[in-house]
Amino acid sequence: MATAKASSVECPVCKVVYSVDSDPRVLPCGHTCCFTCIETLVGNRLPGQSLPCPCCRQEFILPRELPKNYQFMDILEMMNASGLVVNCDQHADRQIEIYCTDCKMAICTMCALKSHKEHTFSDSDDLREQMANDVENITSGIDKCRAILQSVDKEEKDFIDKLEITEDEVYMKAEQLKQMIDDLREKLVNKLQSVKQKRIKEIESLREEIVRQLSSMESYKKYVDEMRQEGTACDIARAASGLHDRADELLIFDAIECTLADLGHVDVTFTSSNYVINDVNKTLGRLRVSVSKTGDTQYSFTRLAQHCRPHYHNIVQAQYIILYYKITY
Repeated sequence: MATAKASSVECPVCKVVYSVDSDPRVLPCGHTCCFTCIETLVGNRLPGQSLPCPCCRQEFILPRELPKNYQFMDILEMMNASGLVVNCDQHADRQIEIYCTDCKMAICTMCALKSHKEHTFSDSDDLREQMANDVENITSGIDKCRAILQSVDKEEKDFIDKLEITEDEVYMKAEQLKQMIDDLREKLVNKLQSVKQKRIKEIESLREEIVRQLSSMESYKKYVDEMRQEGTACDIARAASGLHDRADELLIFDAIECTLADLGHVDVTFTSSNYVINDVNKTLGRLRVSVSKTGDTQYSFTRLAQHCRPHYHNIVQAQYIILYYKITY
């Protein structure tokens, strides 16, 4: 087990020797600083603004979060486990200068020659370059993620906007149909009221005529009965001819029967149409939802794309039917 050089295990800003709790973060240029110092350097800057490296002064764009230096944290854990700070625990007079990538541990040159022969090594410059490459790739990935996120946000906004427009169209069409139905209902009811008033007037007129005829006939019958019972022979002889003519007149129903024939019989029915019920989508309309996949667009998240690809469909259609009862004639 071994540790790192003193100049490599201290923060270049605060000059405090790193510990596991220091939370070392690697900058895009490859240099590492403790999280507390980075927070101080960032200050009020926001992600997307530029910030110079405190070591090399190289400007870089501040990401949302700087990655942790996990390799460095592994070295710190090994240092704490060994109880050493600077020198190799196998060779006390030797300082840490090399990182064995096969064993994933920091060693001195003597360890490299003896116990780590034929292993692959990296010095601090190589590790710094590797970290810089990793940060560059991560930065590129962050930009790509942001671009994809913007695309998703735009898709969501466009979808919601289109959904609201379509919903308004559905409501508007339904309101138009309801208004048409209400107008038609009022028209039919008004027509029924008009027919009712005309028919009732005709019936009342005929009834009055019949009542007058009936009243006349009843008066005639009463008068004749009284004449027969109480009249003298002279009275009966003098009135017989006139009463007989009057009876003939009262028995003529031609005018009443003609009016009754003209009145006829009215049958009022309502035949309901099943057109709306049987095929309401022809009346209100159809809703079509289609989902098109972006076949030529490939993202760098290969595993995610391979996982999701079987779940895509070229076109997905759905029809929603809104039923509204309509009165027709």
